[in-house]
Amino acid sequence: MTNMILCGGSGTRLWPISRALMPKQFVKLFNDASLFQLTVKRNKAICDQQFIVSNAEQYFLAVDQLEELASTQNKFLLEPIGRNTAPAIALACLALDKDEIVLVSPSDHLIKNEAAYVKVLEEAKKLAETDSLVTFGITPEYAETGYGYIESNGQDVKAFHEKPDATTAQKYIDAGNFYWNSGIFCFKAGVFLEELKKYSPEIYEASKVAFENARSSEVIRVSHEDMQAIPEDSIDYAVMEKSSKVKVLASNIDWSDLGSFDALDEEMPKDENGNTKCEHFYTVDSKNNFVYSKERAIALVGIEDLIVVDTADALLISKKGTSQKVKEIVKQLTTAESELHHIHRTAHRPWGTYTVLEENPNYKIKRIVVKPGKRLSLQKHFHRSEHWIVVSGTALVTIGDKEVLVRPNESTYIPMGEIHRLKNPGKVDVVLIEAQVGSYLGEDDIVRIEDDFARN
Repeated sequence: MTNMILCGGSGTRLWPISRALMPKQFVKLFNDASLFQLTVKRNKAICDQQFIVSNAEQYFLAVDQLEELASTQNKFLLEPIGRNTAPAIALACLALDKDEIVLVSPSDHLIKNEAAYVKVLEEAKKLAETDSLVTFGITPEYAETGYGYIESNGQDVKAFHEKPDATTAQKYIDAGNFYWNSGIFCFKAGVFLEELKKYSPEIYEASKVAFENARSSEVIRVSHEDMQAIPEDSIDYAVMEKSSKVKVLASNIDWSDLGSFDALDEEMPKDENGNTKCEHFYTVDSKNNFVYSKERAIALVGIEDLIVVDTADALLISKKGTSQKVKEIVKQLTTAESELHHIHRTAHRPWGTYTVLEENPNYKIKRIVVKPGKRLSLQKHFHRSEHWIVVSGTALVTIGDKEVLVRPNESTYIPMGEIHRLKNPGKVDVVLIEAQVGSYLGEDDIVRIEDDFARN
């Protein structure tokens, strides 16, 4: 059985912790482990391999976190843009044997009752072997308006329902035959493709063309043009709501999609006053508050039922019970063309990380860390020059047709328009301070001439 892990979500409802280039599935929220890592570990004992479907920009986050787990037997399919779950699953299924049983699992869900989960998986696998499309229905604990629902008649699915209002959600709970839609599925790769071809032929045909044209070595890379040509749709709309082969399994597995800060608050340890336990958090006469901060001290006096999320470049304050609306803030940031929804001050790259320490219209200062054996692309900039000061490690710097070793407390200068590259030839991290000076300092002012990681 192959565990197909979908990593395409951006987790907008957990902004500012979750950003487009560091979505919630890769944020280490639980004992220095990410939801992605927990998903891999949970399914590794049951499945023969992981097949990770990811946005191309998040590929190296997944690779790094898999290396931390010493996880092998990993396949990757990279999407240049997202087209929802039906195309993502179709493209991955085209790379598998038609009789391979696939467990489709989102990368950003939390499942705490793993013993019950394994039992449900075993039952799902048996149903999948009979050519059923199996979906996992979570037995609802309350009238949740943030989830879709599955209406059932035993294991047969009567209907899928969109996220309801509070009154409708309560009716579903009272009826007793409704489940939360978990977004977890199990089926044979070939059976899913047959049903997709039958009910959504445009998606099937366009996905087939995109897969056949994809660059494939260790990683399947779909072109932007081919991905754009695939109609956008979810697996629910494209197949599950139309197929007669769908079965639903009641799943009491202590599940959450952590789709809001209210949901995340339920999973965090609390002090005697119901506040989340958090380093650098101080309270007087305050209770039932969710506080998240990695660096700055947070103090609350006489405050109840608040959500306070502090990051290096953004602060969110919300009433409990309203955190689903955080995605509306992200829409405002997008409209304003702000980078705050897209990237943290610390950005992860395939070669390491950079952190923006200070930024001004005419200069920017970064801390750059390059991992051993890695190098940045051979590149140039049209609008800025750069000064590099090495703090630790030894950097091999290419400027034009010259190479020079730059050691701690030494520096070098890259003029505007000059071709250059930075490499770490050693066995420890290279840490350097970069000062950019110019009229435009955006990250898109990079012309890559050669790149080890096949980026544009």
